[in-house]
Amino acid sequence: MKKIIITIIGPDKPGIIASVSDTLFKKGCNIENVSQTTLQSEFAGICVVSIPEDLTIETLRESMNKDLEGKGLHVHIKALEDAEPALKESAESFIISTCGPDKKGLVARISKVIAEAGVNISNLKAVFEGGTNPDRNIMIFEVDVPGWVDVQALSVTLKHLASELNLDLTLQHKNIFDAVNRI
Repeated sequence: MKKIIITIIGPDKPGIIASVSDTLFKKGCNIENVSQTTLQSEFAGICVVSIPEDLTIETLRESMNKDLEGKGLHVHIKALEDAEPALKESAESFIISTCGPDKKGLVARISKVIAEAGVNISNLKAVFEGGTNPDRNIMIFEVDVPGWVDVQALSVTLKHLASELNLDLTLQHKNIFDAVNRI
């Protein structure tokens, strides 16, 4: 089977996942990975799907657009090229979390430090409700840190920037984060 990546965005409504997965199932496809969220009132989903060799992207796009007609959703499908996973095999997962007052440029400034350290952001959740209440302005970065990166130096750099931005910042190994935050 060949693999594709599907991105869907538009107004959130009940039944989007059901419609998409039903269309894929009927076309003989298998969802391998999926990430979906609602940002304010907008649905955003992305999935990696293996499709039968005889199914074209155009045929699948036509079926999905027909099944999602009238929902105001935009579907983008592209072939997924064979590629080595970036950093995953030789990296460890860490969680960087921040809370503090909202201001423009928070994501840009924190992510720039992360990128300059050679660290990949694999997942980001940021919620900004404005104002100075730190509980209403939170960022959680899941990052893949290669073995050659000095985690202590990264932590110092991030905490220095966080101090300038009036943010509380923690950096911890994902295993510790998961254990502490287990429901």
